[in-house]
Amino acid sequence: MSDEPPTPPAELPTEIIDTLNEYPSEQLRHVARYTEELAEHKAREDRLAEQSEEDVEKRPDDLPDEVPSKATITIKEINDNRYYYWQWREGEKIKSKYKGPVNTDE
Repeated sequence: MSDEPPTPPAELPTEIIDTLNEYPSEQLRHVARYTEELAEHKAREDRLAEQSEEDVEKRPDDLPDEVPSKATITIKEINDNRYYYWQWREGEKIKSKYKGPVNTDE
């Protein structure tokens, strides 16, 4: 290891560099762990946001806004009539939203 302090990255603002240079080594180790964890957290949020955008792009045209893209179509029979429903899981509950009657010609 060199006797000279490391050269800070050009991307860091001078205020941050000056502040970090004032910290003792133990506090810098805490900052290093925190910034690594924070960077991982933000990268994960970015990945999730990208996935959400992709999910929106893949939504079927007839999928209502309040129904998630992971929903599937099921058929329910009520009083001898058959109906399509969008169905999905939210935690422990199964949610449904009416889509329309089943066409008997199908």
